[in-house]
Amino acid sequence: MAIREEARRGFQQGAAAYERGRPGYPREAIEWFWHELELGPGRTVVDVGAGTGKLTRELVGSGARVIAIEPVPGMRGVLERAVPGVQLLDGTAEAMPVGDEAVDAIVVAQAFHWFDGPAAVAEFHRALRPDGRLGVIWNRRRREQPLHRAISAIIDPYRGRAPTHYGDGWDESIVSGALFTAAGKLEVPFEQDFDADGLVDRVASISFIGALPDAERARVLDRVRVLASDAGQPLRLGYTTEAYVYERR
Repeated sequence: MAIREEARRGFQQGAAAYERGRPGYPREAIEWFWHELELGPGRTVVDVGAGTGKLTRELVGSGARVIAIEPVPGMRGVLERAVPGVQLLDGTAEAMPVGDEAVDAIVVAQAFHWFDGPAAVAEFHRALRPDGRLGVIWNRRRREQPLHRAISAIIDPYRGRAPTHYGDGWDESIVSGALFTAAGKLEVPFEQDFDADGLVDRVASISFIGALPDAERARVLDRVRVLASDAGQPLRLGYTTEAYVYERR
C-alpha cells in the first residue's frame, strides 16, 4: 500500500534531521514495554514504521529478535547505520512482509497516525501469534510550554492535511473491533535539551516541514534559528511519553 505523500517526501528529505533532532524514549517506558510485551530471547518483535530506529535500538536490548519495517528509503538508510545487524524490511503497516501468526509482538513508535487504521489493525492481527501483543508509543509535546507554543506558531500554517496523533480517538480502530483488547497504559514525563542546531533539526524532522520546497523550508528553519537565539540557553522541550499495550483476541 502506498504511503501518504507528505510522509514519503518529508521523511525522505528529513531523515538525517530526524535522527539528530527527535527524542528517544525514557528508560522507564522501554523497560515497561519489555515486560508488558514479554520480550526476551526466543521472542520475535516487529517495529512497524520504524523510521531511523529510535525505538528499534531499544528493543534490541531485550534480547528478542527484532524486525524493523520502514517504507521510506532515506529513513531505512539511517536506521541501517544506526542499528546495524537488525533485520530491516521495506513494507507498510497495511502490508507487512511477514507470515501469518509469525511474530510475538508488534510495536509502533510515533507512527500510528500515518496508517490506514482498520487495515493496519487487521494486518497486525494476521501477523501476531495467538495472545500476541501490540504496543504503541508516542512522545507528545507539552504544547502549553512557551517554546512549544512559539514553534507551533511558526509551523502550524504549513500543516495542511497532515495527520496528527493529538486528540482523542486515535486508537478507535484498535479498540472498537473484535481483534484487540486494551491491556495497559503508562505515562512518563521527560525533557529534551537542545542547542540551536538541535532545535532546527527537531523542526526539520517534521513531515510537512521536510516536504516543503527547499527555499520555503529554509525560510522556516531560519525563523526557528532566530527563535533559538532569542530564547536563550538551555533550550528545553517537555514531553509526555504515552505507551499503550493491546492483546490480540
